[in-house]
Amino acid sequence: MGTPAYAVPTLDALCASGHSIAAVYTQPPRAAERGRKVRPTPVAVRAEAAGFPVRTPPSLKREEAQTAFAALGADLAVTVAYGLILPPAVLAAPRLGCINAHASLLPRWRGAAPIQRAIMAGDTETGVTIMRMDEGLDTGPILAAEAVPIGPETTGGALHDMLAALSARLVVDAIDALAAGTLAETPQPSGRRDLRG
Repeated sequence: MGTPAYAVPTLDALCASGHSIAAVYTQPPRAAERGRKVRPTPVAVRAEAAGFPVRTPPSLKREEAQTAFAALGADLAVTVAYGLILPPAVLAAPRLGCINAHASLLPRWRGAAPIQRAIMAGDTETGVTIMRMDEGLDTGPILAAEAVPIGPETTGGALHDMLAALSARLVVDAIDALAAGTLAETPQPSGRRDLRG
């Protein structure tokens, strides 16, 4: 489950890992650029090229979308910059739950635009957190995390690409550890610091 170019390396890594992919969920095509031509998401383009079934529900709140998701019989759902909130019925459908790759060291910069927020705040490091999803916004237990430095010359684009590649590696590592029964969960600290820095 992913939408922008940031999520494509994770899809590629999952394909290369040998894990079976039941379906790819992404946001519906939207009008883009000057001509306002409707374009599929980068994840949809890559998934279709790889031959995966692509599903683009505008929301997962409706019962029919939840039933279709549950009918996949998936062991695990992986989200990376999907852009839709997963309701409780979706979170509960996969046998092993849902995990998310988030482009910050949680609990810092929960929510949207964590890469931009880290740069704007002058952070000297950020990273990727793999977490088990719960009903909160980026509040679930941490499964894995890895930091990367933000130097004075680091651009948003370079950091985006670095974190996208790191997300891909950490997702596959987390799935392998989950399958082996060696993945530990660490609750996130609570508090408001996470939202404002």
